[in-house]
Amino acid sequence: MYAQQQNLRPHHSQHHHHARPASTGPMYASNQRGPPAGDPQLYQYFSAVDQDRSGSISVTELQSALVNGNWTRFDLDTVKMLMGIFDTDRSGTIDFKEFSGLWKYISDWQNVFRHFDRDNSGSIEGQELAQAMRSFGYNLSPQILTLIERKYASAPPTAYGPPPGITFDRFVRACVVVKTLTESFQRVDTDRDGWVQLSYEQFMNMTLTAP
Repeated sequence: MYAQQQNLRPHHSQHHHHARPASTGPMYASNQRGPPAGDPQLYQYFSAVDQDRSGSISVTELQSALVNGNWTRFDLDTVKMLMGIFDTDRSGTIDFKEFSGLWKYISDWQNVFRHFDRDNSGSIEGQELAQAMRSFGYNLSPQILTLIERKYASAPPTAYGPPPGITFDRFVRACVVVKTLTESFQRVDTDRDGWVQLSYEQFMNMTLTAP
């Protein structure tokens, strides 16, 4: 019933296109220690995003640092999802180590996005979305693919705005949601026939725990 699903953690590539943090003045506060072990350039990004010099990044600070290819900010729900994945100590913020993992995750996803954005429009739509989902092992019906596109696509705010379709940030969220819901379904579909009997409680738990 199920296709062989690939790990949704994207393949790492050496070619990265990083989001740009806003300039926030001096990179280091006078009482700040030197950068921890890791990529010095990435630590500079981290320090620029850490506007209150707390040593960790909040949801709003992270959103200000992440932009799509069309220079629109990441959707807040996507930022919260990423925080939930990489805030491993559940502090509500991410430190430099957690930020490093998040940055690599985003960079790898950008390579995946560029691969399926065949027309280089900066968004994923139609057959591009179907090809991406099939490559991850999800054989979704045209009706479900249409629902995904309608749910996650962003219409241009003006005639001069970005083209309609799923921007990078929403593409990542859509893929993670499909993965999460599929895994939740498979846990109760023990005989793998594509049919399950769920209680109302199970159904609500399955849907409300999706990102």
